[in-house]
Amino acid sequence: MKVKQSIKLALTGIAAKGMAVGRTSSGVVVFVKDAVPGDIAMVYLYKKRKSYFEGRLEKLISPSPDRMSAKCSHFGICGGCQWQHLSYSSQLEHKQEEVHQNFLKIGSFDFPKIKKIIPSKSQFNYRNKMEYSFSNSRWLTKAEIESREIINRNALGFHKPRMWDKIVHIEVCHLQQEPGNEIRNFIHQYALDNEISYFDLKQKTGQLRSMMIRTATTGQIMLVIQFFENQPEQRESLFEAILTNFAQISSLHYIINQKANDSIYDQDVILHAGSSFIEEEMEGLRFQITPKSFYQTNSLQAYELYKITRDFAGLVGNEIVYDLYTGLGTIAQFVAKGAKHVVGIEAIPEAITAAKENAKSNKLSNLSFISGDMKKVFTDDFIATYGTPDVVITDPPREGMHKDVVQQLIAVQPQRIVYVSCNSSTQARDLNLLTDHYAIQKVQPVDMFPHTQHVENVVLLERIHA
Repeated sequence: MKVKQSIKLALTGIAAKGMAVGRTSSGVVVFVKDAVPGDIAMVYLYKKRKSYFEGRLEKLISPSPDRMSAKCSHFGICGGCQWQHLSYSSQLEHKQEEVHQNFLKIGSFDFPKIKKIIPSKSQFNYRNKMEYSFSNSRWLTKAEIESREIINRNALGFHKPRMWDKIVHIEVCHLQQEPGNEIRNFIHQYALDNEISYFDLKQKTGQLRSMMIRTATTGQIMLVIQFFENQPEQRESLFEAILTNFAQISSLHYIINQKANDSIYDQDVILHAGSSFIEEEMEGLRFQITPKSFYQTNSLQAYELYKITRDFAGLVGNEIVYDLYTGLGTIAQFVAKGAKHVVGIEAIPEAITAAKENAKSNKLSNLSFISGDMKKVFTDDFIATYGTPDVVITDPPREGMHKDVVQQLIAVQPQRIVYVSCNSSTQARDLNLLTDHYAIQKVQPVDMFPHTQHVENVVLLERIHA
């Protein structure tokens, strides 16, 4: 079998990055873009790997009963969603199965029946944060290229997958909350009308570089615009127009960034108007969100996730709780009323500063927040200072916990560990190291991101007494 040919293929499952997977009659594995399990299709093979092929759907012969029409006109191009063409019930089944397969294949431990995945309360318009890029190199459709009548190449949207220098212009994004689409489209039209230049990624020129819109359940809105070139007059006129048309924007910031990448985390963020933060609210607790803050991007589902975490922790009021990778301290504060004392650890100093401010404004006095590299901070001396934890909650980044952190957990021997993960494969890897000392009691997947392959997973471990 060779590349640059078409084959008939029955798709039977979901693989990495949300692609459908099938096997040829000779057993060769093929990953297929734009297909869903249950499809029978003609597939064009465009890449050969060591043990599999990659292909794209060329012609649908028999559609899967789980296939549906995508809501978004940009689906399949922008990369923001992978599964809008797959029924939501089927999405949930595949996410549940992903957790199960990762635990079976990566894990070497016993685990109970995985609880049924908790669906998202909203399947669209659930994201409270969206980031867009400005570019003078808009991705063009085949029809546009053939017409040769390309008037405007400016785009405000998302990077085309696997094409770092092309931006897909977005008219409507169905993932973000309103009035995000209105704000984005207004800024794009104003920039065109007033000849404000878009960033040229190759030449490193232009003014407008990127934009972030954050919305909160309190109704507050934050807008952050990143500029490459510093042109104060045009910037001021743009901001005046934005605030005139969107009075509900309560926090407006900007950044001048002339470095190679557009990450804002090492940049100075300048407040132009309004408050330096917006606030989220959960069970009477309020959390200040700044431009650099990490906060779960699905606010309603974050509440469900935190309730599960609190339930798994099983607090009765006399426990010392450690919250590893605490971020803004949202989980720490969410469980604090049920604990004797909660200690949060986080690598990012700004996050710890915000966590302390949030705890103070929420009138919570039984919390301590410490900044530092987890594997260097979470030591015997640290535990001697803050007390031996009865319960540890850990919510690491996608790469999971450092092995030194896992070993320290084993040495400390808390009665319970609640492991929250956005990557069940690295979670399974870490659980392998823990399960000689801990038994897995509960496994609960949570869908935080409909129409993507991502799934959150919460595991309760209890110490095995010798």
